[in-house]
Amino acid sequence: MSTLDEMEMPTLTFDPAPEPEEKAPVVPVQEEKAKLDDSMLNDKERQMVESFAKQIDLHNTNGILQYGAGTQKKMADFSEKALENVKTKDLGSVGDMLTNVVTELKSFDAQEEEKGFFSFLKKPVDKITSMKTKYDKVETNVEKICTALEDHQTQLMKDVAMLDRMYEQNLLYFKELSMYILAGKKKLEEVKTTELTQLMAKAQASGQPEDAQAVKDLTGLCDRFEKKIHDLELTRMISIQTAPQIRLVQNSDTMMVEKIQTTVVNTIPLWKSQMVLALGVEHASQAAQAQRQVTDMTNDLLRKNAEVLKVASVEAAKESERGIVDLETLQNTNASLISTLDEVMQIQQEGRQKRAEAEVELRKLEGDLRQKLLSIRK
Repeated sequence: MSTLDEMEMPTLTFDPAPEPEEKAPVVPVQEEKAKLDDSMLNDKERQMVESFAKQIDLHNTNGILQYGAGTQKKMADFSEKALENVKTKDLGSVGDMLTNVVTELKSFDAQEEEKGFFSFLKKPVDKITSMKTKYDKVETNVEKICTALEDHQTQLMKDVAMLDRMYEQNLLYFKELSMYILAGKKKLEEVKTTELTQLMAKAQASGQPEDAQAVKDLTGLCDRFEKKIHDLELTRMISIQTAPQIRLVQNSDTMMVEKIQTTVVNTIPLWKSQMVLALGVEHASQAAQAQRQVTDMTNDLLRKNAEVLKVASVEAAKESERGIVDLETLQNTNASLISTLDEVMQIQQEGRQKRAEAEVELRKLEGDLRQKLLSIRK
């Protein structure tokens, strides 16, 4: 009978594996009757039980002490290995890694923009470059986590295969224990119905103390052997309980393998495709924004040119309709000329009047001088 350590570990391949054979179901736990049901055994195993029961000697103390002990020891070692397998399995770290993947993916937000009161004062940064930088950082972290997850996935798949072998080994121990119990109960029933009954009849008939002691001794041996069978039944119950426990651990491993596979095969590629779409949308958005800016600039230029053209046309029209000399200028010039002529005529008039007055005054001065000279001659 091979041990768990001697079983071959599974190998990983991309080729499709054949469907595993259906495993024999665990014998359901039922209430114990007076006799253990041997329907789980085949004919050969029933013969083994019958043959082994005939070899049991209740008077062999060492034989009774060691009865079923080998299977109990294997069962104890098996339980220890199963416990060690559970203790060394850190499914929490796998769950943390899956959570870290989600956290990393959430940290990348294509719509994230810098906000704040002074954000409008800062020089705008190329959003696509910023998105690519964030993507590279997140991708690096996610790839590291995925590598660790794939290592865990490989180990978990090996554990699932190992748990299958543990399950089969547990079924074997369960059957061995059941056969020990069947053989023991058969022997116990045989001793009680034959040898013990005969000794009791002999003791009652003889009334001898040694005969009564023989009955007591055999009764004690039967009691000790019955307790031994009870211990085996307890060990058998542990085997029954171990089967669903193995399946629970195996199902947990399988679920984690599926989650890791979903993350690596579906979630990460989907995120990358969404990243490509986000970059494409941003390219289109920037192109539309550039086109909008060109259109706005063209419209502004047309409006400004129209205003300039309007002003220039009006000014040109005004200048074209304007005479060489403005009427106001002619009026001002004419008024100035008339005023000048009036002033000139006034000055001339005043000059003539002053000259006339001067001539009269000169004549008076000349007469006064002449009179003075005449008066001197006399």
